[in-house]
Amino acid sequence: MKKTSILLLSFLLIGTYLSAQPATETDPVMGMKKTYTIGISKLVSHPALDAIEQGIMDQLEASDFSVTFDNQNCNGEIATAIAIAQKFKSDDKDIVVGIATPAAQALAQIIKEKPVVFGAITDPLAAGLVVDYSKTEETNIAGVSDLNPLELQLETYFSIVKPKTLGMIYTSSEANGVVQMEMAREISEANGVKFVAAAISNSSEVKMAAQSIIDRVDAMYVAIDNTVVSAIPSVSEVCMKARVPLFNTDTTSSENIDFLMSWGFNYYTVGVETGKVVERIIRGENPKDIGSIFFEDPAQFELWFNLDTADALGITIDESLLANAKVIIKDGKKQLQ
Repeated sequence: MKKTSILLLSFLLIGTYLSAQPATETDPVMGMKKTYTIGISKLVSHPALDAIEQGIMDQLEASDFSVTFDNQNCNGEIATAIAIAQKFKSDDKDIVVGIATPAAQALAQIIKEKPVVFGAITDPLAAGLVVDYSKTEETNIAGVSDLNPLELQLETYFSIVKPKTLGMIYTSSEANGVVQMEMAREISEANGVKFVAAAISNSSEVKMAAQSIIDRVDAMYVAIDNTVVSAIPSVSEVCMKARVPLFNTDTTSSENIDFLMSWGFNYYTVGVETGKVVERIIRGENPKDIGSIFFEDPAQFELWFNLDTADALGITIDESLLANAKVIIKDGKKQLQ
């Protein structure tokens, strides 16, 4: 295992760039300003993905382009994601956007002649959306990754709760879930922490998975896994009943649960950045030359602590960490710092 500093250096590397026919700003036949039809396919409705969707729309509506949106929800079903992609192809959308891995994969599989933009794909390569990161392949795909600095996050968490065993629930059918589970296992073992994982296939299994491992762990970790995050209140409930601290990397869904630590993206910002990719394509840029965009600014991540949960579990959080937090929950109130 590399040291944290090495991981962060690799995390900050910007990914490669991806290719399709660029859209034109003016209708070549009518000579009038064109209205671009944007199809958005979202895997499931939960705060993080909803925030991405809103960020995309706000960014494009604030631009100087005329746009209309067709927003569709896959409800966590792969078959529905494929049906939505087929609908977008039949409707001849100018640009389509997939929010979360299965939704983006379905669009990429079916739509070849129009630009496909992905939002919040942790590992575009593992998801099959990118052939490699060399910027040499012709492609109609580009977008934004939500890869987190897992080693820094987990080692910080370990320094607070000092666990002997870390539990994690992940979606076995989602590439990003599997990739992050394998990374978390490696990081845990390198830090002398036993790792216990529970695989699920849909959100209805999340609570049962949490219950199946809660007696074998003394800390719980939830990565950026849309199926698990969509049922995060049930994980929080199981953890608090067992007096096990919870680290939820999705800050967007943390406000109303009993987490101890939350550290990740503001997903509205991810949506805004995804909207900017759509803008660049509308302005004529080739997706190949945009590629997979990885966040490199630490300000784009937010660190949250819930002092009410810390008090209930008898956990002390170092003042230096609290000083770097964006949000503190205390006495049931959200305090911005």
